[in-house]
This record gives sequence, C-alpha cells and structure tokens, in this order.
Amino acid sequence: MTDSHPAPRSSSLVLAQRRTLMAGLAAVALMPLAGCGRKAPRAQAVPTSATVLALGDSLTSGVGASADTAYPAVLARLTGWKVVNAGVSGDTSAQALERLPALLQKHQPALVIVGIGGNDFLRRQSASATRANIRQICADAQSTGAQVLLVAVPELSLLAASTGRLSDHALYEEVASELKIPLHSKGWSGVLADARLRSDQIHANAAGYERFAQGLVETLKDTGLLAR
Repeated sequence: MTDSHPAPRSSSLVLAQRRTLMAGLAAVALMPLAGCGRKAPRAQAVPTSATVLALGDSLTSGVGASADTAYPAVLARLTGWKVVNAGVSGDTSAQALERLPALLQKHQPALVIVGIGGNDFLRRQSASATRANIRQICADAQSTGAQVLLVAVPELSLLAASTGRLSDHALYEEVASELKIPLHSKGWSGVLADARLRSDQIHANAAGYERFAQGLVETLKDTGLLAR
C-alpha cells in the first residue's frame, strides 16, 4: 500500500533550493533593462592639443559677443584642445551638411561637436528633414573615425525666448539614441531662457557663452571625452 502523503524534504535540500532561487533573482536584478533610457557607450578621452571641430550656426560663431568669448574659444581654454570654430551665422542643417566634407578633410578632427538646427526651427522648415540632415552630419563625421558629441538646440521662436519657456527639441535625443552618441542637453535652452545671459532674444552674450562652455565641459567629462 502506497502512502498518500509525500515524504518531507530534508532541511538541507530546501535550503539549497532557496539559495539557488535567490542567486537567480539577484542575477536578474543586475541585468540591464531593455528600453529604460538611452545609454551611449563610454567615449575615448580626446587628448590635450587634439583638433576638435565645432560645427554650427550663430550660436557657435559667437554672435552677440567677441570672437575670443564665443563658446569654441572658451572651450579651447578650458580643455587645451585646438577648437576650430566652424559656426556660420544663419546656417541651416542642410547648409552645415554641405560644408562638412571640406571641414573634415581640412582639419581631420578627433571630435566633432554638432550644434545646428536653430535656423531650421526659426524658418519653420520640416522637422523630419532637419532630423535627417543632423543624423547625416553625425554619421558622416563618424565615418572618418572622429567621435561625435551632439548638442541639443531648443525649438526656437521669438515668443518662446521672450517668455523664457525653452526646451530641447525631441529630435536630438532621437538621433543621439539611434546613433549611440553622447548628447549635451539643456545647454542652450538654459542659457537662452535667462535674460542675463542673452545679447538678444536668440543669442547669448559673453557670460552666456561662458556658461554654455562650462556646462559642455561637464558633459564631456561625464561621457569620457574629456579626462577628469
């Protein structure tokens, strides 16, 4: 006759099973969660005295301040890099994309800082075309072996700037996530929202460019592009 009640498990067997279960749960907890935010691969530190290309428009060229207080000049002083100011006032993303090949060939930069798109927004150009241009700029720079840092630009309008209600356009996060490149966010939106840091509604003054460059340095350090 078979006993209908199973024999009790030994305490040592139960303890071993519990340990195995807890170890498995701990391993799962330590696994990265898919889809929980963008994490760009840690960058390689750019050596001191390396050439860095700052591609952009009037916010890069330094409209509203002198050449030696534009953000690329400030960045050069803070990092020791040779920062080429490739900002052209009024440039759209399409025009920056057109200029890029010659700039890459001439300067052969170790890092390209891409900050473009404000004029596209002001002229109400297609957001999808702007996104495609910026993505192509970043991809073309990467194809030469250069590292790329994308700078987010707010969706500029005179009304938004005058009220101080500026926020980064979503396309920059999208492009950075897609290409797995670092993003400097809230730099220009923070500066241009503060009347004390502006020369006019859509440009920084010397103090604003200094503030932007200082924030950029922190992002460069956080991403590994600049050694601490």
